[in-house]
Amino acid sequence: MNQAASNHGANNTPVRVAIIGAGAVSDYHHVPGLRLDDRARLVAACDTNGSLVEQRKSQWNLDRVTTDPDEICADDEVDAVIIATPNFTHHPIAMSAARAGKHVMCEKPLGRNAGEVREMYEAARTAGVVHMTAFTYRFAPAMRYIKHLVTSGALGEPRHFRSQRFLDWPETSWGWRQYRETAGAGDLFDMTIHRIDFAADLLGPIARVTGALARFAPRTTAADGQPCAPSDVDDWSSIIGEFACGATGLWEGTTLAKGYGRSGFGHEWAEINGSEGSAVYQLHTPNTVLLGKTGADLDTVDVPRQFLKPAGSPRDVAVGEPATVFRYDLVWEFISAVVEGRDAVPGFGAGLQAQIVADAVIESYQQRRWVEIADPQA
Repeated sequence: MNQAASNHGANNTPVRVAIIGAGAVSDYHHVPGLRLDDRARLVAACDTNGSLVEQRKSQWNLDRVTTDPDEICADDEVDAVIIATPNFTHHPIAMSAARAGKHVMCEKPLGRNAGEVREMYEAARTAGVVHMTAFTYRFAPAMRYIKHLVTSGALGEPRHFRSQRFLDWPETSWGWRQYRETAGAGDLFDMTIHRIDFAADLLGPIARVTGALARFAPRTTAADGQPCAPSDVDDWSSIIGEFACGATGLWEGTTLAKGYGRSGFGHEWAEINGSEGSAVYQLHTPNTVLLGKTGADLDTVDVPRQFLKPAGSPRDVAVGEPATVFRYDLVWEFISAVVEGRDAVPGFGAGLQAQIVADAVIESYQQRRWVEIADPQA
């Protein structure tokens, strides 16, 4: 780990953070998370939209804003960056930040393909900086508790993983998100990749997959009614997988599930079936799980208090919308890793592992066959 990390731990100086990408994700999740943590200070923001970044300057009470990411990366008054920009920009910004010795947290997917992500991972490791992938749902209390149930053996031998992520989004333009050149893929990279990650976190490496993609919405009209080029990415994705441990997996995601609004959170169901019991996580009720065993139906159980947040997190678990506020712990983990001079979890290695699987799903669909998953360290 580089000297900046140890300095923060030894001298109690705040980690000076810049946000690159001042859109809704940063405003809703990353900035509130930073505001809760006395060990961090938001010092700058960057966005290619000049009017937006000026708006954030006032809203976020900043002295420095810019439209140039390289300016942020070169700034000696910045210790760490959070990248929340379009997918095609993640690679160049992360590479620039790593070369400049900045700690980096980046939204998922880290890149448009595993080749880009591997370069980001290797650059961050070479630079000795903290690197983190924004796999937010690992921090959901129910997911934290289910991981404990799996690792403690409470569910017995894991046999099946099952994930559904259904959203009821408008069928108008996604902007840059609807083109392979700028996004890499659609639902698969935007939503399902989260579920690929926490499945691997729960059950270990995914050994092989077969998958399918579909596009139903042409998205030739923007929200303001203006025409645009049609989408060329998926709005539905599915995967059948086998884990190295012998368990099986099934994933399905779509943005076109009518009636699955749930106040904007959509429907999420992630389930583990083991030899002794089953456990279910649902996004709209992240502080409870469904648990069941033979002879007893699935029933709602409160997540024990020790799993509602990571130890040391400044978040008050009794405050805020449960399906939103657990996301603040993502930034807390990033800052903790910088202050403590350790690796962040999940790091870019987890982002690479998930990207290899997601790329294999595309290959599987194109070639209509099962694809073996390459070792991320190979």
